[in-house]
Amino acid sequence: MGAQLRVYRSKIRSAQTTKKITRAMELISASRIQKAQQRVAASTPYARAVTQAVSAVASYSNVDHILTTEKENVERAAVVIFASDRGLAGAFSASVLKESEELATLLRSQGKDVVFYLVGRKAVGYFSFRKRDSARAWTGGTDQPVFTTAKEIGDELVAAFMRDASDGGVDEIHIVYNRFVSMVTQTPEVVRLLPLEVVEGVEAPGDTAALPLYEFEPDADAVLDALLPVYIESRIFNAMLQSAASEHAARQRAMKSASDNADTLIKTYTRLANNARQSEITQQISEIVGGADALALAK
Repeated sequence: MGAQLRVYRSKIRSAQTTKKITRAMELISASRIQKAQQRVAASTPYARAVTQAVSAVASYSNVDHILTTEKENVERAAVVIFASDRGLAGAFSASVLKESEELATLLRSQGKDVVFYLVGRKAVGYFSFRKRDSARAWTGGTDQPVFTTAKEIGDELVAAFMRDASDGGVDEIHIVYNRFVSMVTQTPEVVRLLPLEVVEGVEAPGDTAALPLYEFEPDADAVLDALLPVYIESRIFNAMLQSAASEHAARQRAMKSASDNADTLIKTYTRLANNARQSEITQQISEIVGGADALALAK
């Protein structure tokens, strides 16, 4: 009985230690989520404005540019996966990896080769464990993104998009990341960056409305060439910020659940330890009473 009591007390101490760790990680994520939300709120209007500018130039200029022109025969597609560097964030990385697998299956069914670009150690580990190749990987700083990393990723993607598929280039660029909706909701999202597919925030004029007049200097091609890296970098950086905010929210929720589970374990094992102690006391009293009765009968 004493050995069983020691086991329960050891489990209680283990659960208490685990609770301290999960509680600390919950507080850290809670302190960082506000700043992450502010960065998302500051970045999203700029990314939307750049996309609107690109859409406007493409919509109201009669030029065929690589930014908006879809190739007749799409051979290779790039998929950029934004995961996390650290775990203990629930299904944060698993959900975005699952979404990327579904996207890759869809692209392959259309006869396209898929090239993966990975952001975050969890994505790198996922591919390494399955012995799958990736074109490039970036790790470190997924919880606090910096623009230099987004620019590096954007330069790599633009360079690959400008090359022919026969030379190792790609014809399409897709990104998969977790979009921050609220503290309890983060949804995996797939966006095709290139060629530009969706005109965001630019409404088509009505029958009686006048078309807006744009003047391009020096010309529309030069404007689109200048907007291409800016567009890619802004969308990549916004996706990184969305992913970081989602990671903090998912980790806070996961650590809150882990702390609650640790509390439940502590209560359960405390109750079992009390029962074991009570049984031990009862057994000792029974042995004392039995010994006393035996002595009395011996007299």
